[in-house]
Amino acid sequence: MGAGHDTVADELVRRARERGGDAVAVDVLALLPHGIGGVLRRLYRGSVRHAPWLYAAVYRLFLRPGAGRRPSGTPLARLAGRGLRELAERTGADVVVPVFHLGAQLTGHLRARGRLPVPCVVLVIDFAVHRQWLHPGNDHCLCLTEEAAREVRESTGASAGTCGPVVAPEFFADAPGAAGWRALFDRLGPGRPPVVVSAGAWGVGTHLDGTVRLLADRGFLPVVLCGGNGRLRRTLAGTPGALALGWVTDMPGLLHAARALIDNAAGQTAVQALAAGLPVVGYRPIPGHGADGVRRMASLGVSETAVDEAALLDALRRLTAPGPARRERIAAGRALFGDDALTRLTAYADAARARG
Repeated sequence: MGAGHDTVADELVRRARERGGDAVAVDVLALLPHGIGGVLRRLYRGSVRHAPWLYAAVYRLFLRPGAGRRPSGTPLARLAGRGLRELAERTGADVVVPVFHLGAQLTGHLRARGRLPVPCVVLVIDFAVHRQWLHPGNDHCLCLTEEAAREVRESTGASAGTCGPVVAPEFFADAPGAAGWRALFDRLGPGRPPVVVSAGAWGVGTHLDGTVRLLADRGFLPVVLCGGNGRLRRTLAGTPGALALGWVTDMPGLLHAARALIDNAAGQTAVQALAAGLPVVGYRPIPGHGADGVRRMASLGVSETAVDEAALLDALRRLTAPGPARRERIAAGRALFGDDALTRLTAYADAARARG
């Protein structure tokens, strides 16, 4: 579902192998039989692109936190149980780590029924912990913040701790590719602060063309991440004073060369920007978990939200210019990164093995 979950999984695999261990990343949707996973992905992508009201309704029904009984994702997740059990046995896994909420439903179900002997630690990568992340059968949860960990403990009774976001090390130091991006930005818009507009891996957002024109007209250089949405890129490519990009392979360099990020989902691009020292402004978030996550980020003080065009322009003028507002926002964002997630995961697996 997008690229954020894959990015986190791939970084955990890299860290494990760098330290002499091993790890295998698997898409839980690929474990679902009869092509169900592909259908789910297409339905979700279509709804957030073309019918966001539909996804908002699904979120309210299945995901939104709160009291009361609602449909669970467990029946769907159970269909992937056999594939996960076989994979864990074949690889001799010491721990299973869901980084996607459907995976958390699956592992919680299997552990609660004694059908998976391997401990399961859920890595909750969302700022707003919706109910599908939560299953009391899982052994432990690692969250981005202590507030989220407390919500997990209160909702499930299971243990939960914090580790901060999982981001590749290249985002924390000035990346080699930043100089090339800065040169490109200077050629396209000399003297105009480059502002990255993130539309996610699928290129989704509300009135992106209007946002891009607003930024260009008010003295900024909008750099739009269109992901895999070729139609969006072609549409925005004709906007004077804007740069529309497809899939970007050098995100560390791009973020280090920019001055701010406009975010609509509180996902992996947002935490990568925080690691790179880039102020984040939430604006016109996608419905459901995107809107909840953007609000939660702002409540933590690591980002800002803009409710309208005037607020967006005001935030960007303050945060792209040198000064205390920019320094304080950058410091707050980088303080979010705590313990290393892999260290916490392996420590939990070691302790579980010692307990037998």
